[in-house]
Amino acid sequence: MTRLEAIQKKILKQPELDRLLAYWRFTGQKLVFTNGCFDIIHLGHIDYLSRAASLGTRLLIGLNTDTSTRRLKGPARPINDEHARAMVLAAMSFVDAVVLFDEDTPLGLIRTVQPDVLVKGADYKPEDIVGYDVVTERGGRVETMDFLPGYSTSLIEKRIRNT
Repeated sequence: MTRLEAIQKKILKQPELDRLLAYWRFTGQKLVFTNGCFDIIHLGHIDYLSRAASLGTRLLIGLNTDTSTRRLKGPARPINDEHARAMVLAAMSFVDAVVLFDEDTPLGLIRTVQPDVLVKGADYKPEDIVGYDVVTERGGRVETMDFLPGYSTSLIEKRIRNT
């Protein structure tokens, strides 16, 4: 298998996700889940995702499709299409799997995944994070992480547009 094929293999559809989740559960893996659009990957994303990965043994990322990203961020987004965004995330050594979702929130995906740890940015209060009740009701925990100051896709987009 080439390295590119290994990266592509980390981008899952529902049947593959179900099989992988069953294996991870059977082998006692501690599953961390986070989600987002991850449009232009920058140092802030690397910092956030690597710290999220350190909270368990497996990191699964729910990635908004192009359609859901447009609904959330506006008609000018995403800048990179869902395939490119998924490939960049899957290429990270600390990311174990990426799964696309088309809804505005990842609630259905969180119900499927049943993560041990749900991670979002510290701009949320834990109890306001989508999926908080799903995760905590089964003994999991919800963590928030501070963002790396000065790094955001919106700031990068603004800098590009102003030059």
